[in-house]
Amino acid sequence: MNGNDISRDQWMLKGPLAKKGYDWWWHSFTGEKEGTEERKPFYVEFFTCNPAHAEDEPVIVWNDKQKQEAGILPSYLMVNVGYWGEDHGQLHRFFSLKDVEIDGGVPFQIKAADCFCSERYTEGSISLSDDEVQSHPEWMCDAGEISWKLKIYKDIAFNVGYGASQPLRKLNAFEMFWHAEGMKTLYEGEIILNGVKYIVRPENSNGYADKNWGGDFTSPWVWLSSNNLKSAITGEKLNNSVFDIGGGRPKVGPVALNRKLLGGIYYEGKFYEFNFSKVWTLSRTEFDCKETEDEIQWYVNQTTRTARLETRIHCLKKEMLNINYESPDGYKRHNRLWNGGTGKGVLKLYARSASGKETLIDEIIAEEIGCEYGVY
Repeated sequence: MNGNDISRDQWMLKGPLAKKGYDWWWHSFTGEKEGTEERKPFYVEFFTCNPAHAEDEPVIVWNDKQKQEAGILPSYLMVNVGYWGEDHGQLHRFFSLKDVEIDGGVPFQIKAADCFCSERYTEGSISLSDDEVQSHPEWMCDAGEISWKLKIYKDIAFNVGYGASQPLRKLNAFEMFWHAEGMKTLYEGEIILNGVKYIVRPENSNGYADKNWGGDFTSPWVWLSSNNLKSAITGEKLNNSVFDIGGGRPKVGPVALNRKLLGGIYYEGKFYEFNFSKVWTLSRTEFDCKETEDEIQWYVNQTTRTARLETRIHCLKKEMLNINYESPDGYKRHNRLWNGGTGKGVLKLYARSASGKETLIDEIIAEEIGCEYGVY
């Protein structure tokens, strides 16, 4: 599970995916308002789409019927930076891929104007006025100013194994691939939001870094992760622990599999993995996600021959945003993709014997959980 493999972080939009595919690098973390202990979660994402269709200007479709009927496909780099809380927002900056420098090898790096991202560092800025946003509804974002400079130290990986291996990548076997090289990532630097500076410290950044790529998005779409964890039994902070759960309904070519999630928890130096592709572990997952009037709720129950993890999470909708993506075919299918960074919950980790008897290892209180849920 903790198999670092930065080859999975290289740019994947080659061959068929260059004509109809997306690839993004995602980073999320928490900063503290300068001079205070007030904490605020952020994300920084570099999202690329359809390089083979690049024009001199970024091509944005977002369900534009005239463009769809004309067979026009989107093509751009979208630098997408956002923040969670009651004042949540997402800011988008678009570039033609003709104006983007991409080293798609190992390690990767991507640069457009003052925006840069690699395995070890990211920086950039976005500035959008109210008038600009109102004049360009296709940008699908909020107004504001944000800039960032961050060192990246990827500490613990979640390698999903054969499902994203080189042979299956070459075949584009899955509609949506996932790799979390930094399931636990330490960030160091600063981010400035509308003139307010937040300091990001490695020891409490609660950082996460992953990437997704493919030809379309999954539905349902589920993601949960945090390393801001504490034992409810001892009251001690779990400084060497992190959990990560993701997936929905994988598609192999045109065939949709049953609802499945991949997940794992690194608990104080020991891995517990729940991966349906590793059939010898007898991994099984049940999950239920629902939207109430005030919040999104997740319930996930994962078992193998040797362990069980029960996860219950909730996040207030007023602190979340509906994050915006369009598929490579130019259709925006996810219109209520709830995305947050202030989730809270409880995880119960059990050891299982050969006879199925369970022994509680720990009950874990999780905060500042990165979380997503959407269905189309």
